Amino acid sequence: MKIHGLQKMTLLDFPGRVACTVFFGGCDMRCPYCHNAELLDGTAPAVMDDTELLAFLKKRQGLLDGVCFTGGEPLLQKDLPEFAAKVRDLGYPVKLDTNGNHPDRLEKMIREGLVQYVAMDIKNSPERYAETAGLRQMDLAPIRESVSLLMEGKTDYEFRTTVVAELHDDESFEQIGQWIKGAKRYYLQRFTDRDTVPFQGLHSPEKEQMEHWAEIVRPYVPAVELRGVE
Repeated sequence: MKIHGLQKMTLLDFPGRVACTVFFGGCDMRCPYCHNAELLDGTAPAVMDDTELLAFLKKRQGLLDGVCFTGGEPLLQKDLPEFAAKVRDLGYPVKLDTNGNHPDRLEKMIREGLVQYVAMDIKNSPERYAETAGLRQMDLAPIRESVSLLMEGKTDYEFRTTVVAELHDDESFEQIGQWIKGAKRYYLQRFTDRDTVPFQGLHSPEKEQMEHWAEIVRPYVPAVELRGVE
């Protein structure tokens, strides 16, 4: 497997754990606000392979207590279950970031005990999902299946939305709240503009706006928090 990036230590990506973050290339969405756009088509140069990463993890035993898989979309990697098993055998819990578009692969990871925490993106309300994912159209059935799968509670999880002023409004969060009603936790994370973002001209919502949208969701999901807001 090709590893397209490695953050050797993070206190933020895996709740409650000191972890490293592993970046995989390739994604089946084209979100205009993506912070890792260089990874979308999978052609970015690899920084190491899985053998080198496992060697790194062996050296960090006792210093790290978690590994995050992100991208891109990690579940596009056909060998991810086998690799996750090797990481687990080293004693590391695994956190998976996913867009939710591959519920069969997600279910396999959960069923086989290969992932201990899943962070799934909820891009927007169903009506604006394709727009927010950068696609002309899309079938939301896989997304809905992944939401239902996580809400069964067979592994720890969170839902999260990267909030962009031009893409989200009150109706977005009313519909999201209804969709994920009863979820364990939900985060609104504020978009931050960078030179690497695919579509320029997008803006971060104000703090007060973020708080307002969080209040819209709270009747459906009491555990709603903001990220990226001081």
